[in-house]
Order: sequence, then structure tokens, then C-alpha cells
Amino acid sequence: MSRTIIYNIIRFVVVVFVQVFLLKNITLYNLSTPYPYILFVLLLPFETPNLLLFPLAFILGLTIDAFYDTPGLHAAACVVLALVRVMFISITVQKDGFDNEPEPTLSIMGFRWFFTYAIILTVIHHFFLFILEAFTFSSLLFILQRVVTSTIFTVFLMLITGLLFFRKRERK
Repeated sequence: MSRTIIYNIIRFVVVVFVQVFLLKNITLYNLSTPYPYILFVLLLPFETPNLLLFPLAFILGLTIDAFYDTPGLHAAACVVLALVRVMFISITVQKDGFDNEPEPTLSIMGFRWFFTYAIILTVIHHFFLFILEAFTFSSLLFILQRVVTSTIFTVFLMLITGLLFFRKRERK
């Protein structure tokens, strides 16, 4: 097995473990819930084929659903996240000259690109997740508050993770 495959299997297990056993019951004022498990999808290598990306996102979401007792909410939100990831990367990576980079980590892509990437994809994931959870537009203001606060909390945890576990590398 390739080193990248083993590394991503370990990453999958770690993000699911952290999400399920450490962060499952953490909420701030019933508004903000961190979901840093989406970091697995965000950090998959650029050359991951779509035929593999979408099933991986679905399996990740389904695994989280199994522990959260949410029938398919996280799976659907993760598949939407994978779709938006494909579109975002196709728009920004070639335009910004990141063609030869292996994966979208904070240390490789830089703070500005990664922060934009994480914010946009997290907002879309959270919006889709919370809309599916509420299954109504009548409480749209509360849903938007949850999206904003949860996005801030989640992106903060992702940036801390990126700063702690990824060393700074110079781009060529």
C-alpha cells in the first residue's frame, strides 16, 4: 500500500475518533457545534479521483451518522462538501498556479488560500447540514446563526490543527 493511502486511513480514524469521542457533546449556548471531521475531505490530495472522493465523503458522513443517530444528514452534507471541493479546487488551483502541489494543507498552500478554502467549504457543509436537520425554512435566522457560529468554531479548530501538525514547507 502506498504511504498516502495509509496516512489517509489513519487520518480518517483519527478525525472520526476525535469527533465522536471528544467533540460530540460540545456545544456553546446551543448555537455552536464543532464539526472538524470534515477536515478529512478537505485534506485529501488534489489528484484524488472523483470516483473515490465521493464514496469516501459518503462513508465519512455515514460513520458520523452512525454515532450521532442522524439518518444520513452528515452523509448528505459530506457529499455536498465533496462536490463543492471539486468545484473550488478546479477554479482556484489552476488559476493560482498550484498545479504541482500534492494536497491542500495549511503549510503547503499558505494561510490565505487555506483559510478561504476552509471557510467557504465549511459554511456550505454546515448550511446544508443544519437545513436538513431543521427541515424547514421557518427558523432560517436560527439556522444562519448556527451556521456562522459553528463555522467559526470549526474553522478555528481546523486552523489550530493545521498549525500544530503540519510543518511549514516552501513552495517552489
